[in-house]
Amino acid sequence: MSRLLVVSLLALWAGATLLAAQLRWANRPSLEQRLARFAPRGAPPGGRAGGLLSVDSFREVVGPLARAAGERMTAALGVAEPLDLRLRRLGSTADPTTLRLRQLARGCAAGGAVLALGVTLGAPAVATLGLTVLAPLLVFLVSEQHLISAVQRRQRELRDELPVVTEQLGMLLAAGYSLGSALARIAARSGGVCGQDLRQVGNRVRQGLSDAEALREWADLADVEELHRLVLVLQLQQEAGDLGRLIADEARAMRREAQRRLVETIERRAQLVWIPVTVATLVPGVLLMAVPFLAAMQTWSAL
Repeated sequence: MSRLLVVSLLALWAGATLLAAQLRWANRPSLEQRLARFAPRGAPPGGRAGGLLSVDSFREVVGPLARAAGERMTAALGVAEPLDLRLRRLGSTADPTTLRLRQLARGCAAGGAVLALGVTLGAPAVATLGLTVLAPLLVFLVSEQHLISAVQRRQRELRDELPVVTEQLGMLLAAGYSLGSALARIAARSGGVCGQDLRQVGNRVRQGLSDAEALREWADLADVEELHRLVLVLQLQQEAGDLGRLIADEARAMRREAQRRLVETIERRAQLVWIPVTVATLVPGVLLMAVPFLAAMQTWSAL
């Protein structure tokens, strides 16, 4: 009962601190912030929106630490790509620091829940401490796996949409469209992953990049082999006389590759069907063999 009381008091103290941080007398702004409204250009660039106990100050202190710790843990797990690159590849506008802080908060909540449950149930101290340490790690691993799965799912969707988009691009170029206008038309008429990425390519072109540079940037970010090949073909726009035929050949190659992946998936799933069949066959067979074996052992032991 005393342990539960200690945990409850600690939780009450943490909650009271967070609530008091929102009060004006406990979160007094600095002199710099109080004089900022009288400055001709507003607040100074380095000024913070809150005081010492504000959410912004907590983010400034804990955010870099959480991001560095998360990068070290992902590197130890074998993930070499940084978090901001994976978020951009996913098409998300989330801040990497915000995501790391969210992971840290979920991990601390999971560890606190396990600790409170262990103290309430009177579990051994070693087991409670071990589970308290493992719970945040498990939450972090689940979050990273979810992010990796989302990136891989987006890459699969992009790979599946590329043959259709490539065929449309080839037809537009053969009809007399320029590369930029063809990409803009496909981006305006598409609603999938390719459409979103092509709209981003159009934004990069309007920011000053050429069509080839924007497409190369898209291919490097998406990291899809078929897209790399398509971009290499599109870079021949100034040199090739019949670019539509080359793009049509590339679209046929993409469809053959998609068909090969589909056949592999079908064969893999066909092999998985045999697992329950094998188990359902072997288990009764083992039981039928065990009955006479046990009867023979009992007969020999009785002699």
